[in-house]
Amino acid sequence: MGQTITQKILARASGRDSVEPGEVIEAKIDVLMMHDVTSDMAIDILRNDFNNKIADKLKIVVVPDHYVPNKDIKSAALYKKLKQFVEEHEGKSNMVTYMVEGGDYGVCHEMLPEKGHIIPGQVITGGDSHTCEYGSGAAFSTGVGSTEAGNVLGMGELWFRVPETFKIEVTGEMPSNVMDKDLFLSVVGDIGVDGALYQAMEWCGPTIRKFSMDQRKTLANMAIEAGGKSGIIEPDEITKKYLLERLFEGELISRFSDEEIDYYKQQSGIRDFYGFDSLWNAIENTLKSDPDAEYSAVKKVDASGLEPLVAKPYLPANVAPASELGDIKIDQAYIGGCTGGKWEDFVAAAEVLKGNRIAKGVRLLIVPSTADIQRRLVKEGLYNTFMDAGGIFSAPTCGACLGGYMGILAAGEVAISSTNRNFRGRMGDPESFVYLSSPKTVAASAIAGCIKGAEK
Repeated sequence: MGQTITQKILARASGRDSVEPGEVIEAKIDVLMMHDVTSDMAIDILRNDFNNKIADKLKIVVVPDHYVPNKDIKSAALYKKLKQFVEEHEGKSNMVTYMVEGGDYGVCHEMLPEKGHIIPGQVITGGDSHTCEYGSGAAFSTGVGSTEAGNVLGMGELWFRVPETFKIEVTGEMPSNVMDKDLFLSVVGDIGVDGALYQAMEWCGPTIRKFSMDQRKTLANMAIEAGGKSGIIEPDEITKKYLLERLFEGELISRFSDEEIDYYKQQSGIRDFYGFDSLWNAIENTLKSDPDAEYSAVKKVDASGLEPLVAKPYLPANVAPASELGDIKIDQAYIGGCTGGKWEDFVAAAEVLKGNRIAKGVRLLIVPSTADIQRRLVKEGLYNTFMDAGGIFSAPTCGACLGGYMGILAAGEVAISSTNRNFRGRMGDPESFVYLSSPKTVAASAIAGCIKGAEK
């Protein structure tokens, strides 16, 4: 029986030729992502249980991002502990990377891909449930708890039950007023928040092959909102171009271990690689699901029939067309987060906002997910578009998404947000209300003062 891309990645990571869904395996972890909210306990576990020695060949990327700049004394202490951890271990290993240097900072799930740390075929874990975003770059990535992260620090491996794969095949041209977020909301609204429970959500089809990396990131990131263990998309020329825009070929090759390169040589039947193109061809030929692979389910979506969608409180699966919610007035419109603060998200929102002003009584918050995106907004004039419309800028942060910082809601307030989760109290008071949508719908709603989808 054939293997899915997820099975192939986990088989390599566990030193096996193949694995089957349901099997429990010990997998080598290639990259561990650490941020300010969940890493405190992990650092303590490394010190107390592993004599403060990081596992060999484990790459660690540290990204303070939820409370940056520090919002209070407690968050300052967390930031300090992370910084001291990095300073302590940087001299011992070149595998530790600190992602706050010289004003270069941002949301972890955008920073790692932006800086070339997501490599196809690798296994990546992080102390954050939305770590599954890195599957957009054809990695197996999933969130773990602080205890698991601590054990990964010391051991460099982790056990997994091999997930089944839920296949979503997308065809058709998306209407101009909908985005990747609408596509995901259409799926989770249909299957529910446990519709892909502990499964790998594999996105494929001709529509997905045309998607940019920014669009793919949203789909992979939100797998957890359908109960998924991971989200994943096979690598192709778009993946390759994205990586080569961030890394020189030699540097990119160096991010593959000798064992990985040997694996791709063996799988592809190529004796020698002649530069990066040869390696990439082997990766593309290897990291794809076999035609006879088994899936737990196959869902087909015609994207041409999509319309602007909104997830109502208090579940991402509580989905309705924006056109049915026009009587809901909003207090806050939020464009940011790992599913709504990417470059293309702001381009799309700016198209809607240009030449318009937000409604009276509405706060429009603009929160780029990285400093590089913020710089580009200024350089290419989008900063002025948002300011002229009445927007307020924040430093790159995850803060408001989890109700921690810069954009908190009071009791009774209503927000429409491009973020990924809308549980009770998610962005502030338990009696506030969060509606999730695409950046285009957020922008159109900010202008209208109530929930409204963007026009075609």
